[in-house]
Amino acid sequence: MTPTASVLGLAEERLSTADKAGRKLAVRRLNALDKLRLLKAAGPVLSENQAWLGVAMLAASVVEIDGVPVPMPATEQQIEGLVGRLGDPGLDAVASALTTPDDASEAAAGNLPGTPT
Repeated sequence: MTPTASVLGLAEERLSTADKAGRKLAVRRLNALDKLRLLKAAGPVLSENQAWLGVAMLAASVVEIDGVPVPMPATEQQIEGLVGRLGDPGLDAVASALTTPDDASEAAAGNLPGTPT
């Protein structure tokens, strides 16, 4: 596999999780273009609201709910609709799915095998 294919594969990697409501969620990390489009959908005022934008990014990371595809939201109303659909249980599950892999890699970053921690 080429380095480019490897990077693209990671960008499209889907993670599976389930929320406390029992829904199966498929999520993926947003790429630069996804983030740019989300900022455009949010508009100039909401794009500067970090709390709102953080929740919007979690919701926009969802690509399937119970096997049904979820399109990327393109308007403020679609973002809010998806956040409402996911609710706290869905957003918590998405946040957990997206943060777990990074924690392990950050702990090992810069450490060669055999280096004491």
